[in-house]
Amino acid sequence: MEPTESRSGVLGRTQAGAGNPADGEAAKRPLITDQVISRRAAIGGGLAGLGGLLLFPGLSLARAAVPSDPFVIVLKGLYQPVVHGPDLGLSTVDLNDASYSTVPIYPVLGTPGTTDTKKAIGVFYVQFDGELCAYHIPGGSLAMRFIGSDVNVVDDGAGGGLLTGTWELTILEATGIYRPFVGGHNTMVDTLHFLASGGVDEVACFCHISRP
Repeated sequence: MEPTESRSGVLGRTQAGAGNPADGEAAKRPLITDQVISRRAAIGGGLAGLGGLLLFPGLSLARAAVPSDPFVIVLKGLYQPVVHGPDLGLSTVDLNDASYSTVPIYPVLGTPGTTDTKKAIGVFYVQFDGELCAYHIPGGSLAMRFIGSDVNVVDDGAGGGLLTGTWELTILEATGIYRPFVGGHNTMVDTLHFLASGGVDEVACFCHISRP
């Protein structure tokens, strides 16, 4: 499969013949294709807001530590639209432009703070219809751009779709202890479930983040 330039365009239209034919409902349902999927159609409408850093007030107090190279974190949960995005100190992302959705981050290997894999340590932000994303984790934040993918989507048999594969990203900007990672790389190994309801469930997306 040829690489794509971003996650946008992986879920483009509604799935033919699925659910309510009304335009409002149709815009929320993913089209199963053999290549790409539009995050806006999948994640965009009908989900409750999430206040981002309000869920993790202790992140700003995280002790400074040196992350491993690479370090690994995992994204898990139901995507929600960003309502009031925090200022992460990153000039390349604007979390208040209504183009981002968010999901919690959990530790796997090499990040400071808790090693409890059942306890969220941060927040991931990704554009619905674009190529940018951001991570806020103990010790700082990182902004990245999607630069390619190798993914496959299959019908889940219940009106939705299941995506598996990898996404490739470059690190544009970072704060705190992650500044040495600017210019580095992130490989996401993703299992993503596009629900028939229009929601998107991040089953598990392992992010392998390395320095240049």
